[in-house]
Amino acid sequence: MKRILTIVFMVSVSLLYGQGGKAITIDSCYVWARQNYPLLKQYKVIEQTRNFTLENAWRNYIPQLNVMGQATYQSETTNFGDVFGSLPPQFAGLISFPKYSKDQYRLTGEVYQTIFDGGQTKFKKENAQVQASIQEQNLEVNLYALKDRVNQVYFGVLLVDEQLKQNTLQQQDVQNGIDRTQALVNNGTAYKSTIDELKAQLLQVQQTRVEMASSRRSYLMVLALLTRQSLDDSTVLIKPQAPIISTDIKRPEVKMYDLQKKSYDVQSKQLQTGLMPNINAYFDGSYGRPTLNTVSNSFGAFWITGIRFNWSLTSLYTMKNTRRIYGLSQSDLDLQKETFLFNTGINLAQRDQEIKKYSELLERDKEIVDLRTSVKTASNAQLQNGVITGHDYLTQVDAEAQARQAMILHQVQLLQAEYNHQNTSGN
Repeated sequence: MKRILTIVFMVSVSLLYGQGGKAITIDSCYVWARQNYPLLKQYKVIEQTRNFTLENAWRNYIPQLNVMGQATYQSETTNFGDVFGSLPPQFAGLISFPKYSKDQYRLTGEVYQTIFDGGQTKFKKENAQVQASIQEQNLEVNLYALKDRVNQVYFGVLLVDEQLKQNTLQQQDVQNGIDRTQALVNNGTAYKSTIDELKAQLLQVQQTRVEMASSRRSYLMVLALLTRQSLDDSTVLIKPQAPIISTDIKRPEVKMYDLQKKSYDVQSKQLQTGLMPNINAYFDGSYGRPTLNTVSNSFGAFWITGIRFNWSLTSLYTMKNTRRIYGLSQSDLDLQKETFLFNTGINLAQRDQEIKKYSELLERDKEIVDLRTSVKTASNAQLQNGVITGHDYLTQVDAEAQARQAMILHQVQLLQAEYNHQNTSGN
């Protein structure tokens, strides 16, 4: 069945193109509107930001380099004479104690390599991924609203198209009345004023068609701006099939709430890293005065290397309350999600009532159109036989036209209500 429907669709589109018109579907309009929307460019920005953030987090395990310099002047320095006391006279000329200068200098380059950071880098990466996903999902929420705008314009064109078809039939009916009345006038059984009345009605119907065509161009102009497609009077909008109605809510907002909750989970786990020690290996190379040689007051190079261990427990005081804050934030998100689902459920119930209303109206419309068509056909025969006037005939033609217009309106409104239901539920 799917293959048959596909073949029928392709043949229909080919025929439409063969007639010189560009055939488009509502699904294509959804895609084009999304691609054309300026906000879509944010996806690239979000992706680049995520990559840069992940790269920065990974670089925490790359050897880090710090350069430090200092020049100091101090009030006193170490006096070895105070430590060892005065030398015996016989050694006074042979041994002298070094003296440090009160002005001291040091230029140091430090290289250190993280060995263990308690999982901080891991959670930085995970948090970057979640935050990027939240931004993308928020963008999806904004882009999803485009569907409703496309629906309004697309079904507006479909309604005008159906009205134009009905307008053509109405013109044919009036013209048919003119032809029949002209024969009666030629036979002397009808007045010329009757033909004038019919011709005036034909002009009014043609005038209505001009207004409809102008309205269609306006809708197409908006649709062209939304989709950035070249659309003109020859463009054919394919009437979509009625969608399958589902009450399941699959809106992008639901996923966004879940991602925001996940973000708090990651941040809560990240708190644990504040209680873990940090271990890194380091190498310090320096040049200055004094050096590590405690008996020298000369400038020189010196270095030191080893493993540094740092363990801060200050986050222990705030961890409990911070986790409570995250828990409250998650509870607030649950309430927001529940409220959204509640309001969406109410909207779906209203959509269901709209679908039911238009379905019931269409059942009555079909009966009314059948009756009005029967009356109009009888009036046509009566006009030909001179039983009724042209004015009486026009009354029946207008009554049938109004009945058909009402049915056309309800048909498009029903289809639009079904698509609105689908858009509201996210299916």
